[in-house]
Amino acid sequence: MRLARTLFGALVAAQLAYPRIPARHGVAATRGIVGLMLAASCAEAVAARGRARGAALVGTAGAVGFASELVGVATGRPFGHYTYSEKLGPRWREVPLLAAAAWAMMARPSWVVAGWLTRRRAARALLAAGALTAWDVYLDPRMVREGYWSWPGGGRYEGVPASNFLGWFAIGSVVFGVWTLLDGDDDPAEGDGALLLYGWTWIGEAVANLLFWNRPRVAAAGGVAMGAFAMPAIAARARARAPVGARPRLRVASLLQR
Repeated sequence: MRLARTLFGALVAAQLAYPRIPARHGVAATRGIVGLMLAASCAEAVAARGRARGAALVGTAGAVGFASELVGVATGRPFGHYTYSEKLGPRWREVPLLAAAAWAMMARPSWVVAGWLTRRRAARALLAAGALTAWDVYLDPRMVREGYWSWPGGGRYEGVPASNFLGWFAIGSVVFGVWTLLDGDDDPAEGDGALLLYGWTWIGEAVANLLFWNRPRVAAAGGVAMGAFAMPAIAARARARAPVGARPRLRVASLLQR
């Protein structure tokens, strides 16, 4: 867990520095942040669930996600017709290898968030898919704007079609359906690092879109989407950690004290 905390700290530092990075280094910085976020999420999963299970969970999310991207680029389903540029590095069948990271790095945080909202396995899988899709409300507009991928036919939300988000929810449901078999006994109380990563992403992306990138629409949409999952999950975690007499009070700071 010490490694996970160190990597999370490095991720936060890199993201805070990102708006000040010269444009010519933007692609390299984006790749670096993706790598740090994936590493932090992997380290937390292994620390919380053990090496074998943690690696299997992250690997499953990345594999299913990458397979869906291959199908998506080739057929237009389930995300709509879209194409990748060469900015994300090496590609296989027109899909960057880094595309798997987007599915892998936020899967565990979404799973932990959903675990605080319900303990029923089927419902948890669907809520986790929703939490993952909510993050994409931030992700896709920025990556489209910066030229990492695009939909030739455009879309009503920042150039992104509704089919993309329906696709994310569908594939996320498959990922977390598998997770109910691999990790159905997971206790979200052991996932404070994952919950913190989800909460930081929720707040950090809202601030960045509002103050640095001048995208108030994305800040509002992503803030509402991720907040719908983050806020009740953080509140549930705070109630569970607070002393019995103090449980009605919200103690977000307790996430940092574990």
